[in-house]
Amino acid sequence: MAAGAGSGSGSGAAGAASVASLWSDVSRCGQNGDFGRALKSVNKILQITKDDVTALHCKVVCLIQNGSFKEALSVIHTHTKVLTSDLIAFEKAYCEYRLNRIENALKTIEGVSQQTNKLKELYGQVLYRLERYDDCLAVYRDLIRNSQDDYEEERKTNLSAVVAAQSTWEKVVPEDLGLQEATYELCYNAACALIGQGKLNEAMKSLQKAEDLCRQSLTEDSDATEEDIESELAIIHGQMAYIFQLQGHTEEALQLYNQIIKLKPTDVGLLAVIANNIITINKDQNVFDSKKKVKLTNAEGVEHKLSKKQLQAIEFNKALLAMYTNQADQCRKLSSSLQSQSPEHLLPVLIQAAQLCREKQHTKAIELLQVGCSSITKACMILRTIEELRHKPGMVSALVTMYSHEEDIDSAIEVLAQAIEWYQQFQASTSLVSFQLPYTRPKSPVHLSLIREAANFKLKHGRKKEAISDLEELWKQNPDDIHTLAQLISAYSLVDAEKAKVLSKHLPSSDAMSLKVDVDALENSHGATYIRKKGVKPVTENQEKEQGQGDVKKKKKKKKGKLPKNYDPKVTPDPERWLPMRERSYYRGRKKGKKKDQIGKGTQGAMTAASSELDASKTASSPPTSPRPGTVTAVPSASTTNIIPPRHQKPIGAAATKKKQQQKKKKGGKGGW
Repeated sequence: MAAGAGSGSGSGAAGAASVASLWSDVSRCGQNGDFGRALKSVNKILQITKDDVTALHCKVVCLIQNGSFKEALSVIHTHTKVLTSDLIAFEKAYCEYRLNRIENALKTIEGVSQQTNKLKELYGQVLYRLERYDDCLAVYRDLIRNSQDDYEEERKTNLSAVVAAQSTWEKVVPEDLGLQEATYELCYNAACALIGQGKLNEAMKSLQKAEDLCRQSLTEDSDATEEDIESELAIIHGQMAYIFQLQGHTEEALQLYNQIIKLKPTDVGLLAVIANNIITINKDQNVFDSKKKVKLTNAEGVEHKLSKKQLQAIEFNKALLAMYTNQADQCRKLSSSLQSQSPEHLLPVLIQAAQLCREKQHTKAIELLQVGCSSITKACMILRTIEELRHKPGMVSALVTMYSHEEDIDSAIEVLAQAIEWYQQFQASTSLVSFQLPYTRPKSPVHLSLIREAANFKLKHGRKKEAISDLEELWKQNPDDIHTLAQLISAYSLVDAEKAKVLSKHLPSSDAMSLKVDVDALENSHGATYIRKKGVKPVTENQEKEQGQGDVKKKKKKKKGKLPKNYDPKVTPDPERWLPMRERSYYRGRKKGKKKDQIGKGTQGAMTAASSELDASKTASSPPTSPRPGTVTAVPSASTTNIIPPRHQKPIGAAATKKKQQQKKKKGGKGGW
């Protein structure tokens, strides 16, 4: 027993010495970053002291440093009695965060009674992943205000990332936090925030600065190769390409996108975003390339790298690609899934309707749209979700018309304002080289047209105060535009009478405003009643000299009128020939008591002298109808020279017959015989 006791005492001392030696190894390996060897020493310690809290804690840390997050969580769950929540909360929440169990990590952190700075840091990361940007911003502000260590720069970088996310995804105008763009990470995040505000030119300048700072910092590292530098710059170049794409410079954007893909970066989120953007550029063209690129969006872990809106946009584009490649069932499946996941989003309805139209099922497409878009307001919401068309004049006109029909004037003005802002930011310059120049270029014709329409729309609906800024911009571009100046004075008269008086001094005087009519232009206008004949050639000076100074232009000859057949130039025409016979001075009226021989009058069958003369059978001889050879045509006698030729002779009984018929009608009355 004594031996046993002595032996036991000796073995206990040896075990204590062994544990101390193992702890020394753990400390040394931890300082050197050799956590694999440190883990072996910790396991040996736990074999000696099974429930050693410090050893268990060190084991969890070693597993986390080696990336074994599931094993670390298993150790924590196995020794819950020893490893209490307050002691191991950070490690547990970090393992859950790295395993993308974000909700569990949030519960673990919020379950701790007192949070340390490192737990707050993790809390901010968890809130960022949950897209709770307002809460996240508050956490990082508190950390920066109450911390004094070597991690201030990293906290400012995270704070700028939160601001960029708010600007991009929530369309919140960020406040100035006073963050200096001292590192390329800060410059990159500042550029992202500017993109969210639509300030693309300023964003490009920030990205160029970020690229310079990144190259400078990596060049100072002797171990960094050119490939390492290009890989680090990939995310910056990707954002530059996105700006090019938004500005409509698709060729430059595609070139940068393809360069990044050739580098094969390890960031699956970056590859997915670039592949999606290439698909949006291809649209219904080059679908084979799009089908290859869509595989990059399905990589493992993409869903944990991108925001919800980014993932949603990728799914929308997958559905559109299925429609373009005539995969009708796949298109319907994807769009239906999107509609169930986001019932408030109306784009899946449009995709389904477009697919039905491609299948010639127009009636079903109309029914689907009527159900999905029960009002004009919803239709406007759908149209405004199409980012690439929101600034187009046709789209702006359609939206303003639809909102006006719904009497939603504020939304119509908002559409016009957004379009004007887009052209102000995106088309400030015609080239990509002038990023360093201030914006002093004249507005584009489309931009000025939108400003003009916005001003007229506001004036039409009684919004004169709101139209002042637009009218000032138009007058600034064209100071000679009197109409715009008059509108501006009228608008200012309601707001600032003194300003209106000052502006009225710019109006021209009454003499200058007198009408100067161009007679030639007026005569040649479309509505002129008199048109100068083009056939008359003007007389030149040489021709006038040839004709002489005293010569008068020849009058145009009048066309001679037709003269009567019995006109005798030797006899003076009757000056009263244009008056009716009754009004002439020499008219004496009809002579009574003298009857003229009338043809066709008298009793039926009676013959008059004149009629007997016309009877050719009673003449002695009648000439032949045509002369015969060897004979001479007889000359008519004097008694036959006054006979009217047959073609001018009236029928003998025509007048009598007509008068007799009229008499019969009088006797018989209506319908009588």
